[in-house]
Amino acid sequence: MINGRFATVIHILTLLGREEGELSSSYIAGSININPVLVRKEISILREAGFVTTLEGKNGGSRLAVAPSKIRLSDLYKVVYNEGLFAHSRNLPNQHCAVGKRISAIMEGLNTEAEQALLKRFHAITIKDLLDRV
Repeated sequence: MINGRFATVIHILTLLGREEGELSSSYIAGSININPVLVRKEISILREAGFVTTLEGKNGGSRLAVAPSKIRLSDLYKVVYNEGLFAHSRNLPNQHCAVGKRISAIMEGLNTEAEQALLKRFHAITIKDLLDRV
């Protein structure tokens, strides 16, 4: 399912790549215009994936743990969409119908092709590339 998490994660990392020092979740949230709790949730995931480090406490915040030129959008995609973007329907179509018994396999093939094309494109784009556009 498509959601705003991918854009949020890219925004966070691009902002961290642009600014010096640790940035607070409130500062980042102000840039994205979302609740700091959502920022902290995404930062936690980015920290687990090794993209950011955080410093706890009053003067704490987050910073990049990896150079912007080393962070590919394909890597972020995999962190955000660990099950893939093109999820299938959870219901089983009618197996007595000519379309119903084949549509799942057809869609799986199309979804795989689309995801591979998307990952190939995203592999060519880094956070540094995005910083160069800002």
